[in-house]
Amino acid sequence: MTAPETFKSSLPLVTRVAEQEEVVRVRMPRGKDGEILGIADQLLGASRIRVMCQDGKSRLGRIPGKLKKRMWIREGDLLVVKVWQFQDEKCDIKHRYTKTESTYMSRRGLIPKSINIF
Repeated sequence: MTAPETFKSSLPLVTRVAEQEEVVRVRMPRGKDGEILGIADQLLGASRIRVMCQDGKSRLGRIPGKLKKRMWIREGDLLVVKVWQFQDEKCDIKHRYTKTESTYMSRRGLIPKSINIF
């Protein structure tokens, strides 16, 4: 009885140890679209929120209609806002980061010092 032939691949066998560092991707504000980071300061009702933006200005943020039921925002949440072109003191809220995403961005140094409360 002969031993069965083994298949020999032309590709080299490479064994790698799984890296311990996890890769987490988060949405970053698009500067060319006028988006910046902000912190929710005060809930005003009627889908309006007072937001402290990374440029140091306090703005009135509005949750657009298609995001009202999907996006529940609390005070202290990290947000991506888009400043209105015709009224600088108002903005639209585009995205809310979870607590995990906020701490990840803080550890990586992606949040400006002016609004980093994490």
